[in-house]
Amino acid sequence: MTAATEIQLSDRAETLLQELVRRYISDGEPVGSRTLSRESGLELSAATIRNVMADLEDLGLIRSPHTSSGRVPTQLGYRVFVDTMLKVKPLDAASVDEINSGLASARDPES
Repeated sequence: MTAATEIQLSDRAETLLQELVRRYISDGEPVGSRTLSRESGLELSAATIRNVMADLEDLGLIRSPHTSSGRVPTQLGYRVFVDTMLKVKPLDAASVDEINSGLASARDPES
């Protein structure tokens, strides 16, 4: 088990980490709380985002390259980002119905 699989994030922290990594990959520059507050559509104040970012930094998922700059993901932060993208989510009812319908009308491959 790796350190990334042992980290449990709140939904808010996971969403902020995902947005920060996406923005950093896109722009190539450290990402600040104000940028995330204004441009991410998360409807969180910059102060709330700063608090969550401080928690992410304590966990070693992001770091600040300079004292007054935004944050960038660490190697562990990238690993958690990828792992959260790969989460298996339950199918919605419409998808389950479609699969069941397809299976019910399928012919037996053995016959």
